[in-house]
Parts: sequence; structure tokens; C-alpha cells
Amino acid sequence: MPRMDNLAERLRTSPLFRSLSPQDRLALAAVARLRTYGRGEAIFAEGDLSDTFFSVTGGRVKVVKTLPNGRQVLLETFQAGDPFGAVAVYENRPFPASAVAMEDTEALLIPRAEFFALLEARPTLVRGLLSGLTLRLIELTQRLAELSGGRVETRLARLFAKLSDTVGRPEREGVFIPLPLSRQELADMTGTTIESCIRVMSRWGKDDIVRTEPDGFLVLDRGALKDAAEA
Repeated sequence: MPRMDNLAERLRTSPLFRSLSPQDRLALAAVARLRTYGRGEAIFAEGDLSDTFFSVTGGRVKVVKTLPNGRQVLLETFQAGDPFGAVAVYENRPFPASAVAMEDTEALLIPRAEFFALLEARPTLVRGLLSGLTLRLIELTQRLAELSGGRVETRLARLFAKLSDTVGRPEREGVFIPLPLSRQELADMTGTTIESCIRVMSRWGKDDIVRTEPDGFLVLDRGALKDAAEA
């Protein structure tokens, strides 16, 4: 029962499952499990069978695609409340990309067969999930609008402002973002080139706005970052 209560509580606080009734959360908790992943650990690899639904309950996950030349391209990042890899699971086809923990991460795992059986047996579960997905879609649309459009510096400033609010912590008279993202990953996340990203990040470093560190970024001047985000 403690395990069930723990899983049901994770479901209750997850944006994706928050609209479920207590009974449906318990039914889902009965077939789900929690698993933790260390930073850099693969959650699933490109080509793996998609027999499990995944949802982040803590930490962050990135989905990457390996190109024929061996280079990896960042497709998306996910944080608490986000499902990932769901399309492949719904369509019962191998995962088209790999998922990797960006930091110590906890995920909720639901076996595909058991999940579909519950959907068929519990219409209220379907309605609750649709409600949760709708609310999540609204949140993701708002997030996309914040990070798209405008100059490269504006897009990067919006990204760092969002990361400061969601995963940042006060440290050394600034806000530390414990995500060691590469310049290429930052460029992919903001829809720009690595050269443009390097120019902005170098200038921010010289101006003591955002300093790049081995384990993440230290935001030193949130006022300047806010001004850039609103430009």
C-alpha cells in the first residue's frame, strides 16, 4: 500500500494525470512503476521496442537523434509532467530517437498493454487523460510562444529566463541553472545556428549576464536578461 500511495500521489501532482479521479489514479498506479536514472543514463535508445509509456516526474530528459555522420541532434527536452516517446508507443513502432537523462531523473513507467487495457475498461480514465492532455497542450503552446520569434538574443534570453524559473537555484549572488547544455543544444532549442549562439553567449559572458560553467550556467544579471527577453 505505501508503494501504491506513493505512485498515486505522483499521479495527482503530475499535470498530465491531475484530472483523473482518485479511483482512476489508483487503478493506474497498480500497473505503473517509478524508476530513477542518473545523469547521462539512457532511458531508451533509438530502435528500441516501444512497449512502455514514459512520463517525467522529476528531473529533465532530452530526446536526441543520431545522424548518419554520427552527430547527435537535440530534438526536444522534457521536464516534470511531460510525457515523452508516446507517439511511438501509441503506433507500436520502434522509438525513432533516444531519450537520455539530463540530470538525476525520476520517470513514471506504464506498460503499453496494461495501459490500453485500462483505457478500454475505464471510460472515466480516458476522459481524465484527455482533460490533462488538453491542459498540457495549452501550457506547451504558451511555452513555445515564449521561446519562438524575435532575434536570436531574445530567444536565448527567454530560454534562460524560463530555465531560471523552473530549475534555477540561488547561488553566488545569482541564479545557477544546473544543466550543462552545449552550444549546439542551446542553438537547437532556440531554432538558431551554433555560430549565432556562440556570439551571444560569449558577449553575455564578457558582460557578466550569463556565465557558462562546467556544470551549467550562472545567471548574474537577471535584469539584463529580462530586458533582452522583452526586446
